[in-house]
Amino acid sequence: QVQLVESGGGLVQPGGSLGLSCVASGSHFSTYAMGWYRQAPGNERELVAVITSGGSTNYADSVKGRFTISRDNAKTTVSLQMHSLKPEDTAVYYCNARKYISSTMVNYWGKGTPVTVSS
Repeated sequence: QVQLVESGGGLVQPGGSLGLSCVASGSHFSTYAMGWYRQAPGNERELVAVITSGGSTNYADSVKGRFTISRDNAKTTVSLQMHSLKPEDTAVYYCNARKYISSTMVNYWGKGTPVTVSS
């Protein structure tokens, strides 16, 4: 079992920056791929960024060059640094941990932290 707790959301003006953090409790954090997803009202949840257990990263096209995902295995934390924020980045941001256990994909989710980009 992995428990995920996000923090850092809030209100920011367009063009501003914000950092999100997700602290994981449980075992074997370093073996999980960690990701950030977001869901805006009326929309489906979408992938924002992911970082594998090996440190490889992947980003949604809409955030490339603006967002950076990182992980600290010693602190069991994954972070998302967001710059040049746009109103369309407004959403609830969720932390995700996933890996295969016995050929089954296991997913854990946090409860989310809201981000509002507005003037």
